[in-house]
Amino acid sequence: MTRDTLLLIGREADDGRAVLERHAATLGDRAGVDAVSVVTYDREPVRDMRDALRDVPGDRVFAVPVCAAHDHHTVDGVPAALSYVEGEVRYCEPTGTSPAVTEVLADRGSSHVRPSEASLILIGFGSSSLPFNRQAVEYHASRLRRLSDFGEVVSAFLLQNPTVDCARYNVTNDQAVAVPLFVPRSTATGVRVPEELELDRGGIEYADPLGDHPKVTEALYAEFCKQRALSGGEMEATFEGSLAATRRPMAADGEGLSE
Repeated sequence: MTRDTLLLIGREADDGRAVLERHAATLGDRAGVDAVSVVTYDREPVRDMRDALRDVPGDRVFAVPVCAAHDHHTVDGVPAALSYVEGEVRYCEPTGTSPAVTEVLADRGSSHVRPSEASLILIGFGSSSLPFNRQAVEYHASRLRRLSDFGEVVSAFLLQNPTVDCARYNVTNDQAVAVPLFVPRSTATGVRVPEELELDRGGIEYADPLGDHPKVTEALYAEFCKQRALSGGEMEATFEGSLAATRRPMAADGEGLSE
């Protein structure tokens, strides 16, 4: 019988591993999941994760990056590191692109303000070279405008326009709440965003990141179930499948796989 493992991969942010382990504890009893593993990295995914990845059990390993969207690590270093997994790897979409995350963002914001009387500022990291984080933010912002009770939804980014430091001038309601599209807490959510929003001036409430919200757990399980149902097809036909098939550790860096 084929054993299927759900592998949660994330950054070693302030509470990054703890958040992943809380999701893992809930997911361990779900149908179809024979095992759940958690692996984290700091700056170099291959070097930081290769030893742990060698020990991941299972005939098929469904690797989910627990992050808002693909970034430089998840399109390069992470899929390269997955070469060290013994079983067949199914590389999955990041958690933060799930439709269920829209509900988490609405929940986070509405816990601070009355939505019908307030603006929601959706904050992402952004990137000057990769589109994925901006696409995720704009996707959820569009859904929040249609599906939530917030009177206004605007986007802001740490690295792109419209920037976070201008966000308070881009809302029209007297009340506003800023919701970060990040999974664990980090220097970005704990220091950079509050400083650039100038929270000490008042007028903007600040919500928690996605964290261990139960709907994030559901998004992880839904991605596992989707990829498991598609496991008879060609993974290389998907974006994540092509990454897992083509990215490899570089021998020139001393990271190449031994034959």
